[in-house]
Amino acid sequence: MALLTGGALIAADPQTAHTRMADGFDVPVGKPDGEGYFIQRGFRPNGHLGEDWNGNRGGNTDLGDPVFAVGHGMVVFSRDAHMGWGNVVIIRHAYVDGGEVKTVDSLYAHMDRIMVREGQQILRGQQVGTIGTNHGMYPAHLHFEMRKNIYIGVNHSSFKRDFSNYFSPSQFIGQHRHLSGAGRSALIAINTFDTQHYGQPSSESRGNTMTARRDTGETKGASASRHPFHVDRFGGFQSF
Repeated sequence: MALLTGGALIAADPQTAHTRMADGFDVPVGKPDGEGYFIQRGFRPNGHLGEDWNGNRGGNTDLGDPVFAVGHGMVVFSRDAHMGWGNVVIIRHAYVDGGEVKTVDSLYAHMDRIMVREGQQILRGQQVGTIGTNHGMYPAHLHFEMRKNIYIGVNHSSFKRDFSNYFSPSQFIGQHRHLSGAGRSALIAINTFDTQHYGQPSSESRGNTMTARRDTGETKGASASRHPFHVDRFGGFQSF
């Protein structure tokens, strides 16, 4: 069996799991349409690879505000990644586009609190954390990304910083607000990140350690030792 990762077929292996398919995507703050927030810094290929969402009142007035999952999916990263990232959650989504099942990762960074764990099934609009400052490094805001390439994790310097690996987040969400596939599940790859040098599992996810894999066309090198996280299974969904 094979599965799709950002539109490219790869061979299925034991590092897979089923997740609920996305029925559409919303904005990660002020759900569903970003009410009360604005994009202070937008997506720019080979520059800023996501969007910085701030509250309309400015400063740190949005510190502690809720951050929401943009769509149904599974948490594949949930920990303090340190450096310029701080507390990070990455959710892997399966969705139908042009009659094909594809996958995309949404990333939520600089958060004050993480409220989900690795391997957890997530619903569209579910709170995953709160807006933070990356431990005081920045004024409060949410750094948000949408990735075509599900191998990036927090090691973005190893990958091309352009549309071959990233979506413009607001453009992607605007084009995928309502999708078919509701009530179905899809097989996704898991444990695709090289995380051995970046942070520890959050207090919410401790005991569910992520693993590494960097054997894609974008980056070369030996695969790191696998320590797969546990996946919380669910029932009641029709296979796609």
